[in-house]
Amino acid sequence: MHIVFELLSGVLVGFTLGLIGGGGSVMAVPLMVYVVGVPDPHVAIGTSALSVAVNALAGLAQHARSGHVRWRCAAVFASCGVAGALIGARFGKAVDGQRLLFLFAILMIVVGFLMLRCRSSPGCEDATCNRDNVLKVAGAGAGTGVLSGFFGIGGGFLIVPALIAATGMPILNAVGTSLVAVAAFGFSTAFSYMLSGYIDWSLAGFFIAGGILGSYGGMRAACRMAGSRGALTTVFSGVIFVVAAYMIWKSVGAL
Repeated sequence: MHIVFELLSGVLVGFTLGLIGGGGSVMAVPLMVYVVGVPDPHVAIGTSALSVAVNALAGLAQHARSGHVRWRCAAVFASCGVAGALIGARFGKAVDGQRLLFLFAILMIVVGFLMLRCRSSPGCEDATCNRDNVLKVAGAGAGTGVLSGFFGIGGGFLIVPALIAATGMPILNAVGTSLVAVAAFGFSTAFSYMLSGYIDWSLAGFFIAGGILGSYGGMRAACRMAGSRGALTTVFSGVIFVVAAYMIWKSVGAL
């Protein structure tokens, strides 16, 4: 039964990544801590970073086939964010695990409200990285990388709004493009946590197996919802609010 919980949790993580390009670690960390029963939040964070990175590659392949990925933006954003993720992970490991989860949840709520404010904007289909916005994209990548590493997350729920703000692209393109950076940030963070012995390899394997199955369904659902203005953004924010509220409820009692 324990293995079933791990696989189903992985399916949910993969579906979320395919659907909104983020939320993989938003879902994976609390699932590992509160459902699977991983006792150390740092192990949950390190293991989720690895699992989410691999699942992001599976989702990326599917979005790329559908033409949703803006590769130039992805390259600039991810390359500038990897160094930031390594720096952030170093500081994140020094913070108490329960306090880290609480701060993580507060950040999620802020991002959720910012996304809801922009949900009626359709975005520009031709938006990409160019000379006018390359510094903006690079800065957003570096800043998001630091936060991703500090909180031990793939960073998709931060990357998607950052890409939209920097380039004006539609959310479906931001979702597909974000998966490049999610994978890069996740592997960087996982490498740092691996050096400290904070990865459960068996758990990671089951999460990855379930995530690959779930990512296909998530991508298909995202394509269907993208035709309804604001629907995908609303779902994106809703996932953040629900999980953040649960994490605050659980972590406050442990502080």
